[in-house]
Amino acid sequence: MRTRTRTLTRTATAAATLALLATTATATATAAETPGFLEADDLPPNASSPWHAGEVTQGLPDPEPFCMEGAVPDESATYHRSFGTDYDTHAVQVAVTTASPKAAAALAGRLETRAAHCAADWLREHPGSSASWDDYGTVDAGESAHVWGVHTAPPESEHGVNLFAVVSKGKKVTVVRWAEMGTLEHAPVDAFRTTTTKAAARL
Repeated sequence: MRTRTRTLTRTATAAATLALLATTATATATAAETPGFLEADDLPPNASSPWHAGEVTQGLPDPEPFCMEGAVPDESATYHRSFGTDYDTHAVQVAVTTASPKAAAALAGRLETRAAHCAADWLREHPGSSASWDDYGTVDAGESAHVWGVHTAPPESEHGVNLFAVVSKGKKVTVVRWAEMGTLEHAPVDAFRTTTTKAAARL
């Protein structure tokens, strides 16, 4: 009877160990698949306010990032994080884990096209307004990383300036949008390029 008890105990212990290992492996795999996100301090410094970071949340933000509406898939592998300051400056990051590096490259290409065409697309939808854009080039990060700036000016309204970064790394893609009132002349492009590098590192 003593031998049987020991055998049963060992069997139960082994089963529990296997279950724990399986759970750990699943959790590790899930963590590896979930995109990493920027922290508040990774964003361009704001002279008037610290940055505040929201929680990393599954799905797309509401509203979706300016000029990226409908371009990012709203799936279980899509996450976002919003950032704000005490003033008008704000930012949002959306990240997706795709099925493969090839799929990631294709998604990044679509997002890059949206950013490059943003000013022209917005202007067509807002006749009588003005808009401009600048291609700030690539950043040496991930498989690909590119930065753009977009300025919009509705008639008799505040000017708005946006910076976009699109990063592809392995199966993951992220788009970061920074925005405030102003023009491209005052946009923190160099600091945002650093933000782009950090986004790739954390992804």
